[in-house]
Amino acid sequence: MDSGEVGNEHQIDSREVASGTGGIYRPAGSASSSVPAECRPIIPLLSYQRADIASPARLSWCCWSRQTGKSFTKSLKRLLRGLARRRNQILLSAGERQSAELMLKVRQHCRALNIACSFHGDRFFEGTRFRELTIELTNGVRIIGLPANPMTARGFTGDVLLDEFAMHRDDRAIWASIFPTILRGGGELDVASTPKGRDNLFAELRTNDRFARSVVTLPDAVAAGLDVDPEEIRRSMSDDELFRQEFLCEFLDESSVLLSHELIATVEDVSLDKGCDPAGLRRCKGPLYVGVDIGRCRDLTVMWVLEADGEVLVTRAVRESTGEPFREQYQALRELLSLRRVARCCIDASGIGMALAEAAVDEFGGSRVEPVTFTAAVKDELANRLRLRVEEQAIRIPADEAIRNDWHSVRRSVTTAGPARYEAARSGAGHADRFWSACLAVRAAGQSAGAIEYLRGPGLRFGREGIW
Repeated sequence: MDSGEVGNEHQIDSREVASGTGGIYRPAGSASSSVPAECRPIIPLLSYQRADIASPARLSWCCWSRQTGKSFTKSLKRLLRGLARRRNQILLSAGERQSAELMLKVRQHCRALNIACSFHGDRFFEGTRFRELTIELTNGVRIIGLPANPMTARGFTGDVLLDEFAMHRDDRAIWASIFPTILRGGGELDVASTPKGRDNLFAELRTNDRFARSVVTLPDAVAAGLDVDPEEIRRSMSDDELFRQEFLCEFLDESSVLLSHELIATVEDVSLDKGCDPAGLRRCKGPLYVGVDIGRCRDLTVMWVLEADGEVLVTRAVRESTGEPFREQYQALRELLSLRRVARCCIDASGIGMALAEAAVDEFGGSRVEPVTFTAAVKDELANRLRLRVEEQAIRIPADEAIRNDWHSVRRSVTTAGPARYEAARSGAGHADRFWSACLAVRAAGQSAGAIEYLRGPGLRFGREGIW
């Protein structure tokens, strides 16, 4: 049974909404064929979802595994509470895309429960580029969806949901901005997320006894009736640490991690994406720098493009491929290097990357393309250069989960002699390939481009046929 499944519509009774029970939901998998259709509940929920919706706690802290219906449950709870309490509901998500997904769930709940509402998605929060999504109910209650930001969190009164709070950038500033929202009228606050390390406010709140605590791991959800195979997921991920964090709700020690989740969040920008569009790159105003980490079967090939915007390097494209023939990889690289704005490229020349690096140097010149052979000393220099950029917030990257997990997977261990070692577990998502390609792009931006040598192209037509 899918915890996000909805059934046929029917008109709900206001007493059911006020109590938070009644015909709103039914136990997942319960037999209802003997019950007349017009009397059947319409949103099937698992036991932990029902318990959360019916909880009388004013402050709640929920640490739930991925794909256990966390956002589905919380959006339904806030809709029902808004109807019952006649209070506005403010839903803050990690980014604009996540905010749109959460508000879509609220609209689906309204349709399933036959609740009349109007949706507005063309408003922007004053003074920002952040879109404000609003659902207005007939009783005057507004459900407002916003991407989390200290500016967007101010100026509201009502109940609050902080969705995936561990992923929020500037979580402490957001907390300071949003907490006054619930002070008047007995406002309610739901803080929900999957863990992302220990160095964030969500992790700290797990010991706050003012909050009702709820922890649901994937095995807990399966025991409650969720139809998935945890062991199959574990084997498919091929990353035990990531599985423990995402599905067993463990707050892992980050002492040996090169870049903590909190540090990565400081350079994420929700307005950026990974799209590798040559036409878009041609519109860039500043010089472009490319880093290429070569893979073939087990690992990804990643081409990371940075634009220099003053002192800040802004990610403009991240091209990822796996199992792609080398000739197609080189064609993609050639298209990038043919852009006039590309000032320099650093390419992994270790092992299988050597042939592509040599071809790029031959075609575009050694002043524009630098082959980089990975040694312990080189990796130490690359990793420290990127970490320094992150610490100084002099780089911007997309708010992308794959990038975040990839960068976080790199661990640093100090040896008794020589440079530090950098290791990352190989998984189905790669082998820190996104991290090393970004390191190479940062190195390219830190090196002088030198004199432009030449760029090969087709001969001019009148050179063969005469200008007339």
